[in-house]
Amino acid sequence: MDQLGIYTGNANPDLARKVCRYLGIELGRAEVFEFANENVFVKILDNVRAHDVFVIQPTCSPVNKSIMELLIMIDAFKRASAGRITAVVPYYGYGRSDKKDQPRVPITARLIADMLTVAGAHRVLTMDLHQGQIQGFFNIPVDELTAIHLLSNYFRHKELVDPVVVTDLGFAKRGRAFAELLDAPLAVIEKRRVGNLDRAELLNVIGEVRGRRAVIVDDEIDTAGTLLEIVRALQREGVTEIYACATHGILSGPAVERLQDAGIEQIVLTDTVPLPPHKRLPRITTISVAPLFAEAIKRIHRGESVGALFSSELQLVQEMSLWEDGMPRVLDTAREATPA
Repeated sequence: MDQLGIYTGNANPDLARKVCRYLGIELGRAEVFEFANENVFVKILDNVRAHDVFVIQPTCSPVNKSIMELLIMIDAFKRASAGRITAVVPYYGYGRSDKKDQPRVPITARLIADMLTVAGAHRVLTMDLHQGQIQGFFNIPVDELTAIHLLSNYFRHKELVDPVVVTDLGFAKRGRAFAELLDAPLAVIEKRRVGNLDRAELLNVIGEVRGRRAVIVDDEIDTAGTLLEIVRALQREGVTEIYACATHGILSGPAVERLQDAGIEQIVLTDTVPLPPHKRLPRITTISVAPLFAEAIKRIHRGESVGALFSSELQLVQEMSLWEDGMPRVLDTAREATPA
């Protein structure tokens, strides 16, 4: 680990600190701040010549500032002669702009990929992209992790009776994997986006859900408008209880107010993006992905397989959901994780 350096901007420093704590190393020193004129300034305070550098920075709110911090940090490391620079982007902003679904619109997810490459990143480490095709937007290696194993392991410990996994068509492939890990059937929600509005129109529930406990799974919860529509549809179909989980808890705009009285028993998120105090509802449980990113960083640094985390060493990934802040934890199946 002598030549390994982990650094962070201001988007999610807590996650970076957890990763370092898991690996048993110090977080790298860097100044990252904004001048009064909104220009971002970066100064690396360590010698990184020929080092293997990992910059942990989700492109979450404030999205554009987070992106600029990441790009400028990568450029600073390049000019400081870092040996290899890996952009660790737990949440990839603009991921929904991955295709031309209207005339004269950009493919912003591709633009961000080009910007990261031009800035000097040699590879990207991310988690649960909105669509897998985004990997192909890069001309550098991309490792995409998934929180499906962590989230499914949490619900498996709850031992729900008659569960059914519910997802939409865009997340159906990963939803199928989630259902298999939970040993539960899969129901699919057919929906369509209404123009450029942050809401969707539900068309149909495909699958048997009546009398079951539904676990809604998706890659992110943004304004929670779509989630509420799914909840109402499931209630009409006669489910007994509703749970929800997602990798990225964006919770923008009216999301918190919508979730307060949404009729959801529990919402499980990960810490790919920070959750400020005013968004931490009592029914929200957060699972840390720091151990998963730490293991991936360690394997990339050593030249080992990252894919093995989700195959031969599946049990290791599942057990990571019991880890938080450097301590083993046990799951309270009634509510959430508690210290061991």
